[in-house]
This record gives sequence, C-alpha cells and structure tokens, in this order.
Amino acid sequence: MKFLILTHVLHKQQNNQWFAYAPYVNEMNLWFKYVDEVEIVAPILINKTSSIEHPYSHNNIKFNKIPSIAFINFKQSFLSIFLLPSIFFKIFKACKETDHIHLRCPGNIGLIGCLVQILFPSKPKTAKYAGNWDPNAKQPLSYKLQKWILRNTFLTKNMTVLVYGDWNHQTKNIKSFFTATYKNSEIEKLIKREYSDMLKFVFVGSLVEGKRPLFAIKLVEELYKQGKQITLDLYGDGVLKEVLQNYIVENKLEDVIVVHGNQSKEIIKEALRKAHFSILPSISEGWPKAIAEAMFFGVIPIATKISCVPNMLDYGERGILIEPKLDVATTIINKALPNVLLLEGMSQKASNWAQSYTLEVFEEEISKLIMPS
Repeated sequence: MKFLILTHVLHKQQNNQWFAYAPYVNEMNLWFKYVDEVEIVAPILINKTSSIEHPYSHNNIKFNKIPSIAFINFKQSFLSIFLLPSIFFKIFKACKETDHIHLRCPGNIGLIGCLVQILFPSKPKTAKYAGNWDPNAKQPLSYKLQKWILRNTFLTKNMTVLVYGDWNHQTKNIKSFFTATYKNSEIEKLIKREYSDMLKFVFVGSLVEGKRPLFAIKLVEELYKQGKQITLDLYGDGVLKEVLQNYIVENKLEDVIVVHGNQSKEIIKEALRKAHFSILPSISEGWPKAIAEAMFFGVIPIATKISCVPNMLDYGERGILIEPKLDVATTIINKALPNVLLLEGMSQKASNWAQSYTLEVFEEEISKLIMPS
C-alpha cells in the first residue's frame, strides 16, 4: 500500500533522514508499520534538527516538497495566493497516485487537502484533526471551513475523521480518538501522595501565550501568599521564558517557582512521579498531551474547560476544572485541597483512565483504520 500524508508540519533533512516535530513523527511511525510506501507532501526548513524533532522510521519514503504558506499579513497572503496553483497541482497528483490519503488538520495544507480529496470519492482516506473540535469554539474561518468539509458526508466520502473528545450530533464519519505516549510496560503502581504537606505543582508545555504559563505562575503565587506550602516546576521552552523568569525574580519567588526549560522524557517522568497537581490553563487545545501524561502517573490535572478537557477529566471526577480568572480559580482549588479523600479518588481515577490509553492500544486502533476488517 502507498500511503500519502498531506501536512503543514515543517520538515528537515539530515543524514538522508527526514525529521519533524517529535510527537507527530512518533505517531506517524505507528501508521507506517502497516504500509509499503510513504509519500509526504509538506514544507521544509534548511536548519539543524533540535531535540524536539525525531526522524521517520520507514525504508521507503518519498518527500514531495511544497512551500510553506500563510495569510497573516498582506505580503505573505499575496505570495501564498501566487503559490496556491502549484501546491494544488502537487497535492492533486500525489492524491491520484496513492492508495490511501491521510490529512493532518487544521492547517493551510490540510485545508487544500480537504478540497482536493473531494475529487477522489472512492479512495480510502483518513484525517487527523489535532485541534479543538468543539462546534462552539471561536476559531479562524479556515479552521471552521476544514471542519465543515470533513464532516460533510456529501463532499467527503470514504473517510474516517479522527477528533478529540465526544461531541453530540456528529456525522457518521467522525470518530472520537486519542493520543498515547507510554507503553504497557511503563504502567506503574499508583504512588499514594500526601496532600496535607508540601504540594508540588508542575506545568509541562510550551511557554507561549496560548498555554498561559504566566497564569499558572500567578495562581501558585496566590496560593503561596495565602499560606500554602507549595512549589511549581515549569518544563518547556518558548518565547515567554525570559518574561516568566523575570517575573519570578521581581516577585521574589525563586524558592517557590523554577523554570527548567526543555527536559528529557525520563526527567519529566520523574517529576510527574513526585508531583501532586499538573496545571494547564490553556486558551485552546486539541488533545492536551501534558495532561494525559500527568494523569498516567496519578497527578491530578488542573485545567481550563476547553476542547475535550472536560471529557478527559470526566467533568471534575478525574481532575479540577477551573476558569481563567485568578480569584475564581484560586477559590475552586482551595475548596478541593482540604478534602484528602476527594483528591486521592481523583488521583486514582485519573491514573486508571490514562493507563487504558497506551501505545499498544493506540497502535491497534490505527491498524484498524488502515486495514479495516
């Protein structure tokens, strides 16, 4: 089988291997186990690879380079419109010559793929919508258009669309899905935490506006000022790193809050084994991997009510749902902290749920999509 991927993800080449963002590549490598040939249509970067990029694992990969496009200003929009015909042609040709079309959405290339796939109604197709599938979410027009095309079974035929969360009134081609990080062999016995002593909070994710790391810091700062024994460790990197570090110093929080930057999987795992709570007050999410990974080790998630997060947390049974307002969030957390039995139950339920979504289960579900019975 020849398997085609259409994606906006930026790729790099090194030592005759193609690299891209690690979580995405690790997932695609599972798909590749069931195909003979792979063609990737995507933009490239002429840069050195970094620690957050991994190589594809397949011995028969063809890379079809296309330019990256964007519509964030007049100059980029004009150039992108000029490039669209050649991108459409490359994608059409690739779709015509493949056995299975796989779209990665949302994104500009995903949108073009959504349009082109309409011309191939009988060809087997899958789409991974890695963003927020909530029908009521405020999103760019291009995202809404992709969602409309994907769930329109008149335009989109012979396709399974993988989305995060369970949503009402979906068309028959929409399938609730998940993402996994850990193997069955990594399942550990739940560590019983002590919730009446020092409380360890973690934030794992990109240090960017969308993840609201400063809100996480201010939340822990407020709890600390109220007399809680508490620490916060932030793992990740991004444009806000210096801003966050300056805030910590200016507010004399160095003994309470530490920014660690990007760290290895093993260091993150060890931090999760010791943590009580994981904060992710994001503006928007697809599948919040950091939350799912924390829950795997019994860390109680504290997260905003966006995308599939309420569903993941079973609407407060497996974690604490907050509002992105400091006083409201602090009140919600303070209400939960004295109830040790409640917290122990949340930790156990979070672990039980997350440990049911291992890489082995993930791979089995993928194999059903490529080789349906």
